[in-house]
Amino acid sequence: MIKEAMLYRPLNEGWVECYLCAHRCQLAPGKWGICGVRENREGKLFTHVYGEVIAANVDPIEKKPLYHFYPGSKAFSIATIGCNFRCPFCQNWEISQIKKKERPQEFGYPMLPEKVVKEALRHGCRSISYTYTEPTIFFEFAYETAVLARKEGLANNFVTNGFMTPEAVRAIQPYLDGANIDLKAFKEETYKKICKARLAPVLETIKLMRELGIWIEVTTLVVPGLNDSEEELRSIARFLLSVDPEIPWHISRFHPDYEYTSVPPTPLSTLRQAAKIGEEEGLKFIYLGNVWGEGEDTFCPRCHRTIIRRHGFWVDEIALTGSSCRYCGQPIPGRFE
Repeated sequence: MIKEAMLYRPLNEGWVECYLCAHRCQLAPGKWGICGVRENREGKLFTHVYGEVIAANVDPIEKKPLYHFYPGSKAFSIATIGCNFRCPFCQNWEISQIKKKERPQEFGYPMLPEKVVKEALRHGCRSISYTYTEPTIFFEFAYETAVLARKEGLANNFVTNGFMTPEAVRAIQPYLDGANIDLKAFKEETYKKICKARLAPVLETIKLMRELGIWIEVTTLVVPGLNDSEEELRSIARFLLSVDPEIPWHISRFHPDYEYTSVPPTPLSTLRQAAKIGEEEGLKFIYLGNVWGEGEDTFCPRCHRTIIRRHGFWVDEIALTGSSCRYCGQPIPGRFE
């Protein structure tokens, strides 16, 4: 569905500037943004993916991954096609790398915000997750859904690359309860070469969301030979520490996919070393991702007992009283019932 976009301004001679993501595309009439789903039509910017989902599923919230955000609950997860990154190891590339400007035929099926909220409630979900591709590029759809979801008592969360403008973050903040933000590397050249983007806006999004009270967790996909050096992992840990030592850090195992198939899976020893680095730097909550049976549980930072026991994406036990450790009373950061 085509709908006039949010977060853009007109320029001279029919050009527009989109300030939804940090690319801040300036587009002549008839041109499309880097995301491939936003088009300048005669001096107005339009989104081509409003209410047109390519995926809609009920997921455990731990799959996002969000471990301190209503643990054990279900999230109604939606996505449209498109992305503003070009990561060669994307695991959802079949839907994220489709561009409307190149393939204008219909993808997915109609599901307007009212229907999304209705389905979330029907399936007993605690939240709606805007995920799988990049929610920033289907912002209008996500925003209007989030407004309706909040009225019905549902929480909202983004699973995002964080390449948003401060304007976009502030616009969604009243309705966005949580986010998992990918921090893919800590070198500007890696972001430019691999993602076709920049690092600095991602760091600013992490800081701004935390400042605005949005619950955030951060994921780093550790790719052999790309971002797995001790120096880089320590830099990421130190940055998170500078923002808030209680931000959960998910260290995920890479598996070859899409255009990045010549690199082997991440050794488990590398993930364990990354976790050790995070602990040495002072991070309170560190998890291993894409690894079953290890690094999944949440431990109380005071008494060190297990307070959330997980098995894969499923929660077996929650030892919390409200938002505090049942055993010693230590407050645990996050969003809990």
